[in-house]
Amino acid sequence: MDDIGGSTTRERDPTLERALGRAWADDRTWNLLSRLTALPDRMGGSSGERRAAAFVRDSLEEAGVADVRTDEFSMRHWQRGTTEFAVTDVGDDGTDTPTERSFEAIALPYCPPGDLEGPLVDVGYGTPEEIDEADLRGAIAVASTTTPPDRRFVHRMEKFGHAAAAGAEAFVFANHVPGQLPPTGALKFDAEAAIPGVGVSAETHDWLVEYATRDARARLRVDASTTDGTSRNVHGTLGPDTDEEVLVLAHYDAHDTAEGALDNGCGIATVVGAASILADLEDDLECRVRIAGVGCEEIGLLGAEALAEGLELESVRAVVNVDGAGRFRNLQALSHASEPLAELAEDVTDSVGQPIVHDRDPHPFSDHWPFLRAGVPSLQLHSEPADGGERGRGWGHTAADTRDKVEPRNLREHAMLVALLVRELTGAEVPRVSADELRERFEAQNYVPGMRAAEVWPSAWE
Repeated sequence: MDDIGGSTTRERDPTLERALGRAWADDRTWNLLSRLTALPDRMGGSSGERRAAAFVRDSLEEAGVADVRTDEFSMRHWQRGTTEFAVTDVGDDGTDTPTERSFEAIALPYCPPGDLEGPLVDVGYGTPEEIDEADLRGAIAVASTTTPPDRRFVHRMEKFGHAAAAGAEAFVFANHVPGQLPPTGALKFDAEAAIPGVGVSAETHDWLVEYATRDARARLRVDASTTDGTSRNVHGTLGPDTDEEVLVLAHYDAHDTAEGALDNGCGIATVVGAASILADLEDDLECRVRIAGVGCEEIGLLGAEALAEGLELESVRAVVNVDGAGRFRNLQALSHASEPLAELAEDVTDSVGQPIVHDRDPHPFSDHWPFLRAGVPSLQLHSEPADGGERGRGWGHTAADTRDKVEPRNLREHAMLVALLVRELTGAEVPRVSADELRERFEAQNYVPGMRAAEVWPSAWE
């Protein structure tokens, strides 16, 4: 095979052509997506997530993956109860405005139970600078889900962590996408958070910003519980029995407020479609390929952490994390500080005339992270609309994340591209990513304070 920096195009052969031809008419990706999104929910540790794991297991076996097994792991199971949020004193606007007004809000995963009251403080986008400038002692902080376009994206957990450290009593995460869609998303990984946090809609945010200018006060009551629970990883292998392997994974869990079609029903469906193609191309694979569906990504990358603990990471040549592929028209490759992986993705997609969007900067908020921080080269496959993406999750993490947003052709095409990428990756020698290089990249992106606030900065890097 050509080296990693050169052309990765192999001469087409009848086996490859037949495999790709069958993929054009293969409904297994859509069928799995439909089965997953028909479940009541797939929240980590729930009965719905257990049923989803069984669907993934059956789909992998039907796709031709060998030795499929289900591994159980321990986790902290969070369950929501009721949430009440009201502005109790709207302040003086010179009119006869009611003194109390209730709004819809949903507790964010790992929100602790609480009953509190405090002044509303608008911290804008919730960037570290905005939180530093605000007086949040005893306050209820209100932050947008998006970030200014001229700076790096600030993750929800970072905003929450900074607000809690600044003395806030509670955190309100306000959607920037209209449609009466309160957003969700974990406050902490696998443990109760320090303070309550809830999501509210863009329409509610508009009122809260105004009320905050009037020195209004609000009350928040949350009923929730966190108990011991279990989740599952499902994985099997394709190709030769070699010492080294390429790991292809996607999470199959989703938040309990939506069908989870885009995040990440599309991703696990794409992996199953790619596995079916790779099963037809096993003779072309130059090392073993492990295909995995992991649980509990949304509440802390817990399935990926458990899978990483159970594998010999020195033997994992590279990780392909399919989180976001299949959603939209154009494939997006996040190469996480590995230039050889970026070049491989570009070579493969160029060879078949498919557009690809590149992002070379690392981030720690998806299932590649337990492997990347150990030095394993990691390629995350996401997707963007043909006219470009927006900042933030769009429909993701809201009740609007439903199957009708998905186009079956995107699932099929991205499954083919994933299979072609993995096929080439099995014959490539990709250098490990050093801890020093990752630290330098995170420092250059000004990510370190945020990773510390979100409690994901590796202690070994101190």
